[in-house]
Amino acid sequence: MDRTEENWFQKIENMHPYQTLMYLGMFGSGLIFLFMTVAFLATATGNLDAVGFRMPKSFILSTFVILISGYTVSKMLKFYLQESIKDLRKALMLTFWLGVVFCILQVIGWKELTSMGVDFTGLPSGSFLYVLSGIHLFHLGGAMVFAMIMTVQYHKKEKDEIQEIVMLTNPFEKMRIQLFTRYWYFMDLIWLVLFMIFVLTF
Repeated sequence: MDRTEENWFQKIENMHPYQTLMYLGMFGSGLIFLFMTVAFLATATGNLDAVGFRMPKSFILSTFVILISGYTVSKMLKFYLQESIKDLRKALMLTFWLGVVFCILQVIGWKELTSMGVDFTGLPSGSFLYVLSGIHLFHLGGAMVFAMIMTVQYHKKEKDEIQEIVMLTNPFEKMRIQLFTRYWYFMDLIWLVLFMIFVLTF
């Protein structure tokens, strides 16, 4: 028992600071979504059906978009291991633009909600639709900013053979790609859970 606990603590101690920060951030974000979701479910009995609520088509489309982005982001580590920075950068950029499309569809979805009479001044459950999707959008936005930074860096290194070799042999770069991929998966999962709750609740 002690050996198991020791190994568990050793794994935490051996983590890179970036890994520790990201996992702690994901844990904190998960708690925020959990508490907000519980509050949403507690108010969902307010019956949005009374105002003619329908799941916004844009929310449905955005769900397909973020699922596709989960596929494109999964290609990043594969291309890195194949030592193809060009394909890695393309997969990253495609993931970024799918994120942009997702954000646009979310905003359109908010407009659809408003046209149904669902807004912040109405039922509490309606307000939570905006808050939950908005918090998710904020978290995804952070990943998209990081994606842009990585894209610029890869573009520069792609032009310099020495920097390219250094990057492809740097364990830190591999870890960074893995962390980005896992965070993006986490955002995908959060939205899918929220979407299913929205669908099943109303």
